[in-house]
Amino acid sequence: MKRRMMRTGSAATVTAGLLAVGLFIGVPNGAFADGGGGGGGDEGARKDSATPRDPQYTEGVNAVKRGDYPTAIRLLETVVSRDQGNANAYNWLAYSTRKNGDATRAIPIYEKALAIDPKHRGAHEYIGEAYLVLGNLAKAKEHLAVLDKLCFFPCEEYADLKKAVQAYEASGGRAKPTSRATP
Repeated sequence: MKRRMMRTGSAATVTAGLLAVGLFIGVPNGAFADGGGGGGGDEGARKDSATPRDPQYTEGVNAVKRGDYPTAIRLLETVVSRDQGNANAYNWLAYSTRKNGDATRAIPIYEKALAIDPKHRGAHEYIGEAYLVLGNLAKAKEHLAVLDKLCFFPCEEYADLKKAVQAYEASGGRAKPTSRATP
């Protein structure tokens, strides 16, 4: 029983320590608990005022999630025309553009998201994948290196891009992330 209490105490100490470290380095409260952002946006890591409550944004994200990229592009282009400081909207727009088959056009949109939020893990992952689609392994690796620094703990974005880079290298450049959604 005493050992069990010590383990529980140790886990509580580790959790409190992680929270303290997160607060010290500026990680938003709760970021450790929900695992950070996946998908097209980075909302999981930042549930703050930067996350829009715009109905068109929400509709656009829902369109992305159901694979309706043309609708998502139309909605998200409207959102970014009104809110040019919304890194998540730019990231979702770039993701939709890439998944709709235009990785070349997606790159500058991802760059806009990263200019707004240089630590946007989702944008780093997806621009890296876009570079792989375009055959630019060196640029994909640059974004993988950035993710390696951004992810204090292992994160999904780093793991996913690393897996894509490894598959690309192992196949001699033939295995590329899909740029067009498969039916």
